[in-house]
Amino acid sequence: MRNIHLFAMAVFATISIQAKDIVVNTPNTSLLLKAEEGQPLHVSYYGERIDNISQVYSAYSLWEQAYPAFGAGGNSMPALNVKHADGNMSTELVYHSDKQQNEPNATVYTITMKDRAYDFWVDVCYRAYTNSDVIETWTVIRNNEKKPVRLLKYASGFVPLRQSDAWVSHQHGTWGAEAYIYEEPLQAGVFEVNEMSGTKNAVYNRPNIMISLDGKPRENEGRTIGAVLCWAGPYRITIDTHDQKEHQLIAGINETNAEYTLNRGESFTTPELALAYSDGGMGGVSRSYHRWARLNNKVYNGTALRKILLNSWEGVYLNVSQEGMEKMMDGVQTLGGELFVMDDGWFGNKYKRSVDDCALGDWVTDTQKLPDGVPSLEKAAAQRGLKWGIWIEPEMTNTKSELYEKHPDWIVCHPNRKPITGRGGTQLILDLSNPKVQDFVFGVVDDIMKETPNTYYIKWDANFDIANFGSSYLSADNQSHLYVDYHLGLKKTLERIRAKYPDLVIQCCASGGGRVNYGLMPYFDEFWVSDNTDAQQRLFIQWGTSMFFPACAMAQHVSTSPNHQTGRVVPLKFRFAVAMTGRLGMEMKPSDLTDKELEYAKNAVATYKKIRPVIQQGNQYRLISPYGKTGFASEMYIDDSKSEAVFFAYKFEQYVNINRPRFHFAGLDPQATYRLNELCRDGREDHWENKSFTGRFLMQQGIELNLNGVFDSKVIKLKKL
Repeated sequence: MRNIHLFAMAVFATISIQAKDIVVNTPNTSLLLKAEEGQPLHVSYYGERIDNISQVYSAYSLWEQAYPAFGAGGNSMPALNVKHADGNMSTELVYHSDKQQNEPNATVYTITMKDRAYDFWVDVCYRAYTNSDVIETWTVIRNNEKKPVRLLKYASGFVPLRQSDAWVSHQHGTWGAEAYIYEEPLQAGVFEVNEMSGTKNAVYNRPNIMISLDGKPRENEGRTIGAVLCWAGPYRITIDTHDQKEHQLIAGINETNAEYTLNRGESFTTPELALAYSDGGMGGVSRSYHRWARLNNKVYNGTALRKILLNSWEGVYLNVSQEGMEKMMDGVQTLGGELFVMDDGWFGNKYKRSVDDCALGDWVTDTQKLPDGVPSLEKAAAQRGLKWGIWIEPEMTNTKSELYEKHPDWIVCHPNRKPITGRGGTQLILDLSNPKVQDFVFGVVDDIMKETPNTYYIKWDANFDIANFGSSYLSADNQSHLYVDYHLGLKKTLERIRAKYPDLVIQCCASGGGRVNYGLMPYFDEFWVSDNTDAQQRLFIQWGTSMFFPACAMAQHVSTSPNHQTGRVVPLKFRFAVAMTGRLGMEMKPSDLTDKELEYAKNAVATYKKIRPVIQQGNQYRLISPYGKTGFASEMYIDDSKSEAVFFAYKFEQYVNINRPRFHFAGLDPQATYRLNELCRDGREDHWENKSFTGRFLMQQGIELNLNGVFDSKVIKLKKL
């Protein structure tokens, strides 16, 4: 509450002896809660792990409600706002009980609160992981009143902080330029990021932030808190700052036009808000999220190594053909790739998918393009020792489609409105609040797997926003459920797919990186980082994306030059170096490569196979940021044992008298000795090649790198001796 700290000392002095401390611990962090019968639940501390909680109270660190509700005194921004059946809009939640439950990699704490006057309950939940420094928080809201209640605001979590000179880092972008990093001090007033597109909540503002508690954000030092909302729909993350030092973070589903009705006996579970704390700067928080995602299925099958693929899109776009696909398979086989994916353009019967304005929803093979059908391509891939993959966009349809002609009431649009269309002037979204639509979307995948049971990979795309708010399925009273029920329906559909096809690899794509969120990633193995494959701009996009997401989930492709999005001419060596820092793939026709480029690409692919365990499953250290305006960037990946590492350096600008930095490493064992060898060398040999250095020297003193001209790069293997 605002100005609560003016009387915090008195509050601490009068805490009942029946009050209970609930300590939520990860290996290196603690969240301290104070529970007392008949009183609201309070947060007393969040930060570095504490063993002696008395010092927290002696220091008067915090005294804020853990989940403030509207209408019960004070003028804090509420996390919960409810309209009870009798019209009362105030809610007073007080502690009732708590319990703990052990899971394989976590402990779940459930603190139950009840309204003083109504049969209305809220469980405030925390999941503390034992294998990463992440704490998830969410709520379960239960209505036992005799009549329905309306949830007007139902945030996932509330986090109070007290710190002067705090800064927030957030991400903003657009199509082809996602996840650009912005940093600003938290001033008195309200900071907020939000999104209302309905389907793609990561194109513009992203549902994740970091708060630096020691001034301007630093990469590998300084106390830092991360907050990630695990939700794929519209969201709101707000920081309300008072007196320059009191900050209240509230994050959850965006309540705008999303009131939700709970009938008697019903409950609503909010999405998780994942919190991380580190005194190792933004990089420390990133590594906590990466480990949390990989080890706890926050990215589907996160501990598996991802295969090297060739996607057909930029090679042929919609001009799919039997001969063309087999020729591209020959190319990726020659390069040493492992998977071929046929993108858009393979389907349509009455309406042929030769342009992007028709046939979505009509998932039958276009036999004019593929006279032998998709099974023949699946077989052709197997004959070449390749896995087979295919593109779909199952949540969408076109006005020019047999599906829309048969089921016009299946789209997201109020029946009294004329639909606004998207891509191609015809694209529409199917209404996943409708169980029949859920069955249809499940059937799209199910039919593919029945026809081609050896399909290894599906690229799942989504290219339109909810531009037509309304549903033919939802009742008049529940139209405001659409934003939530769409995503609950999508989640239910994905759960069905995963239950039947647990080994199927699925990529999450939405106009590029429009769905890079932890609401969907538990069902997807990877995401398409951006439709922009330009290597220079990808440095910025991938840097920002890696703040919250691990390399194993980041699909990064080597494309042709000049680049199709920017027209930039970039050497193949640089393009490979940039793409190697995630799941390596290619987006081109290999037949367009020169003989020299072909040999380099074969060597690069073979090299990546050797180093991908370190990159995809290792710990990432971002070193020299491309945002630093020096024209250079560097980063590295190191395994848990600190015995192997891969270092990347890039030079992407050129001008007279450019100041070349000295390159420092991080995360190494300071007492160990490491041998350095450049990978994918193009003939030049640096002075440090095959030399040995201590980890301490490489981290403190660093080395010079011979980077010349524009678009030069180095990939260096470090091996502990």
